[in-house]
Amino acid sequence: MDTDRTHDAPPAADTTTAVPPLPAGTRLLHIGPHKTGTTAVQGALFAAKEEMARHGVDFPAHSRHPIEAVLAACARPAMMGDPVPTERHWQRLLDRVRATGARTSVVSSEFFADTEDASAIARIVEQLGGVGVPPLERSREWGRVHVLVTLRPLVRIMPSQWQQYVQNGLRLGYEPWLEHMLRRAPYDRPTPSFWRRHRHDRLVERWVAATGPDRVTVVVVDDRDRDGLMRTFEALLGLPGGVLEPDPETVNRSLTLAETEMLRNLNKEFRGNGLPEELYSRLVRHGAIAHMKNSCSPASRDVKIRTPRWALEAAAGIGAEAAARIGGTGVRVLGDLRTLSAVPEAPPESGEQPRLAPEAAARALFGALAAVAATAGAGKGRTVHRTSSKELVKVLGHRCLKRLRLR
Repeated sequence: MDTDRTHDAPPAADTTTAVPPLPAGTRLLHIGPHKTGTTAVQGALFAAKEEMARHGVDFPAHSRHPIEAVLAACARPAMMGDPVPTERHWQRLLDRVRATGARTSVVSSEFFADTEDASAIARIVEQLGGVGVPPLERSREWGRVHVLVTLRPLVRIMPSQWQQYVQNGLRLGYEPWLEHMLRRAPYDRPTPSFWRRHRHDRLVERWVAATGPDRVTVVVVDDRDRDGLMRTFEALLGLPGGVLEPDPETVNRSLTLAETEMLRNLNKEFRGNGLPEELYSRLVRHGAIAHMKNSCSPASRDVKIRTPRWALEAAAGIGAEAAARIGGTGVRVLGDLRTLSAVPEAPPESGEQPRLAPEAAARALFGALAAVAATAGAGKGRTVHRTSSKELVKVLGHRCLKRLRLR
């Protein structure tokens, strides 16, 4: 989730009290897309799964984000260097959904938004709604699936999405990337997934075609209201207020401009030297980046990623068109679609050059070293940033000593 917030305007009025809960037994499918609060929602749902179960709502995934299962269902390749997902991952999730029986359940993944294939979307809806149900009863069961789409303005998504692409190996700078996405037809290079995810009207229309408009809800996220998205999920699921709270360990903060530029230049070196993608996944994305993001917070002096005025206006125009088409689909909309076309005031240029804080550089380097240690057995079953520095250093030193003895 992009953690940048707008503080110069009062939060919108709370409208969640007017949101009726979905019928008991609904299978709520949250499809994202990316950078609309998905990580925070998934973390909160996973952390509260036991409390939700006491109120008749199940979170059937075995982890915060069942990414392998969803990638397999959408026939999408894995992240750079990660293991290839298989149909077995998806089937395991379906089995867990089946085990919820007639209870309400919720599945969340932003990667559902990546598929454009109508048959794949129809299959996902059918399998989630009719899994384990005799064919004659499936038409009734399919009605249990309700699709939830969370949206933010493109002008806020673009910088956050660019740095996320850099975290997955992109080497192109921000303004050249904007040129490709907004000015160079057919607008599908070098990141073809961007408009699959973020042409929001077409995203909604694809899922409406599979479910009908009465089984799709669009939530326009208000960045001024930190708790609004959690309260909306609680209202839709019929949960008491306060059950869903952000989990500090799952906040997916965006990188600063300096951090992103450091990583982008590392990507150039990595690609230029032909190193294996598995190494990038383990040492860079799950090592250096994860540790730096989770152990360092941006300071007020850090230079943020700045979107030029021409790109803000182009994105707002696309947002206005998307809002109009979404409004005409007949889906339920929670929030104000007009915010999708708002053009924010561009902050004045500071003239400062982005500089990487020495602490951030040290944390990133340690994260890469810690990833090496973790593969030798430290913190097995845990991510690097959740393993103590003392434990990681101990295992890394032990491994080095062992290699010296062997030599």
